[in-house]
Amino acid sequence: MTKEEFLTRIKEDENYSPGWQAIDDAFEKLYPGQKPEHFATLLTARAILGGDEYLDGFSIYSSPKGYKHLVTYGMTVLYGDEDAFGGEWNGWGYEMTIKLKEKDAAGCMWAIDMMSNLARYTYKTERFFEPNQYVKGNGTSLHIGVDSLITALLLVSDTEAEPQISVYGRTEFIQLVGITESELQAIIADRNNVSKLIALMKADGNIDLVTDMKRNKSYF
Repeated sequence: MTKEEFLTRIKEDENYSPGWQAIDDAFEKLYPGQKPEHFATLLTARAILGGDEYLDGFSIYSSPKGYKHLVTYGMTVLYGDEDAFGGEWNGWGYEMTIKLKEKDAAGCMWAIDMMSNLARYTYKTERFFEPNQYVKGNGTSLHIGVDSLITALLLVSDTEAEPQISVYGRTEFIQLVGITESELQAIIADRNNVSKLIALMKADGNIDLVTDMKRNKSYF
């Protein structure tokens, strides 16, 4: 699509959302025909209107493998935006995902709050995330009020959602993986333990690196 064609499209179609479509395309390939549970953020709370919410929403898909697959909307440019046309990367270049061993969307709300906080951190500090990084917590359960050994996050490329190319550039999907405090400390001590931890998780049957807040063992 040329820029002239792009400008004509956004002028004629107020609903044209190539960045949003790129996300939907990646997940339609994974879950063909499935209509996800979508949760939009409050319009009045969004940063563009002076609030502190930097994401437009979240979708929750039900994997046939038995877990919920969440994805954010808003780390990339979603709607018609002339300034974003033709970039190498769309916005920050990624949307966040997480896979949770939960039966329903209600059990995923804490993760939606967490991803909102991570988005806020990136937009305010201009420090973005990349695979093989970690995010430290405060040593307590990521799910506030629920006892769990999972206290921190490891970031990886989503094991299933494939990168997408739109008129705004490349969109990747960075998956958040819950880890224990001892696993976090092992990674801090030796970054080679990132690949070792991933290998141990997969060897134990967790091929898609699903976060199970009820996990009662550590790999390190």
